[in-house]
Amino acid sequence: MKKSALQKIRAAYRPKLPVELEGAVVAVEGKPTQSVADQEEIKALFPNTYGLPELSFKKDPNPVAPTSNRPLNVGVILSGGQAPGGHNVISGLFDGIKKINRDSRLFGFLMGPGGLVDHQYKELTAEIIDEYRNTGGFDIIGSGRTKLELKEQFDKGLEILKELGIEALVIIGGDDSNTNAAILAEYYKSINAGVQVIGCPKTIDGDLKNNVIETSFGFDTATKTYCEVIGNIQRDCNSARKYWHFIKLMGRSASHIALECALQTQPNVCIISEEVEAKNQTLADVVNYIADIVAKRAANGENFGTVLIPEGLIEFIPAVKRLIAELNDLLAKSADKVAGLDEDALRAFVIENLTPENSKTYASLPHDVARQLTLDRDPHGNVQVSLIETEKLISRMVADRLEEMRAEGKYNGKFATMHHFFGYEGRCAAPSNFDADYCYALGYNAACLIKAGVTGYMTLLRDLTRPSVQWIPGGIPITMMMNMERRHGEMKPVIQKALVDLDGTPFKKFAAKRDNWAVETSFIYPGPVQYFGPAEVCDQPSMTLKYEQLDR
Repeated sequence: MKKSALQKIRAAYRPKLPVELEGAVVAVEGKPTQSVADQEEIKALFPNTYGLPELSFKKDPNPVAPTSNRPLNVGVILSGGQAPGGHNVISGLFDGIKKINRDSRLFGFLMGPGGLVDHQYKELTAEIIDEYRNTGGFDIIGSGRTKLELKEQFDKGLEILKELGIEALVIIGGDDSNTNAAILAEYYKSINAGVQVIGCPKTIDGDLKNNVIETSFGFDTATKTYCEVIGNIQRDCNSARKYWHFIKLMGRSASHIALECALQTQPNVCIISEEVEAKNQTLADVVNYIADIVAKRAANGENFGTVLIPEGLIEFIPAVKRLIAELNDLLAKSADKVAGLDEDALRAFVIENLTPENSKTYASLPHDVARQLTLDRDPHGNVQVSLIETEKLISRMVADRLEEMRAEGKYNGKFATMHHFFGYEGRCAAPSNFDADYCYALGYNAACLIKAGVTGYMTLLRDLTRPSVQWIPGGIPITMMMNMERRHGEMKPVIQKALVDLDGTPFKKFAAKRDNWAVETSFIYPGPVQYFGPAEVCDQPSMTLKYEQLDR
């Protein structure tokens, strides 16, 4: 495999482990846990893995030689969308189980959970692992979005696990993937299958966290990658002084990426979906807000600027959110009736079968947006909002509003637009030093959880704003993060998504400055991710994480 100069040098980087993981460790139990909501329902669904204690790892005062530990056979799955650092999780897991016993073996299931069900796998040897250390992407074994939720899938997966002598399975994924891990752990425990299941928090969206999971891996690198490009656009914007750039950013269910990018780059406008919902704003309210800023800047002779928009914005507008909730149920229950309908017939069916309020909202949307709300759902039953060109919709509506303001004598500027969607550009970037260290430690820590004999746990590191050698390793039961939500028309146990906290320090820092950023040109140009140099340039965590630590 041919490599760039950076790849060659980056391969030599040695992630820094927390000192507590250097050498043999012992698990220390904390207090019993409970789910974040719906405790009785979750407990009934997970009788074997609910209420388990938090764990932390300390240096073992009486370590035994590695040859005294029996070898472990472990499986690993990359599930869902890519995130920078996945390869380092696998590298850390590999090194961790080899530290336990050099004869331990690691098997990767190919193309996500489907590889487990279909018995598609390969053994990950030292030679293979060394090719992928500190690299972006998930191409070492590939990823997929197959949901593990049926007994037939669990039993089929168990066949290959038994055949390979695998005693533990590590699932690297987001909230839905780790929900699957919890369900799988519960089932294998209930039948005494002898297979542990460990989860790992992955998503660039940043919505898999709570008071103990401080951040999901990949968020740091992805946002730094987006911020580089946003900064480049803002430099161009400030140079040409003739375009408004509408930039949609990944983040279907939360606005963490948009908020982090705003804190790093100081755009003229950044919409936070959670605020739109909290204030019960309409699409027109959002459009008027942006149009007013465009007009103020035009009055100062500045017919240019940048607008950051989370991809999930449309779902947070209360009227549209109510519409989508009913649409999900309607389409799930009427799958046979709508199959094969052309666009006009489907639109008529939807309008006729929705409640009056939601029918009116649906009919009021531009036809292309309304159609996109009825397209096929993703495997988890969600609207595929990344297919909705929200940035173009909003800029088009802003242009219409500005013409109305022109007629009223409230605007006399020029409004030319450019559109961007930054998503896939950041998912497979070479991990930052923070993510390289974090991911490697998460994988190594997962090996410690396996050695501790637990199942249904998520690998955990705390105090992430400190130098990585001072991070605190451990694990929490996945059920601790769960609640009940409606999916495909039914109530299901899922990990609760973490939304932007409007009372948290990150949002407050943004809210205190945005009015100045709106009118003034206060752009910051972060530049590319740095891997070599002083720690204050290369090893810093996200601004969101820094500010959130102030709240703890």
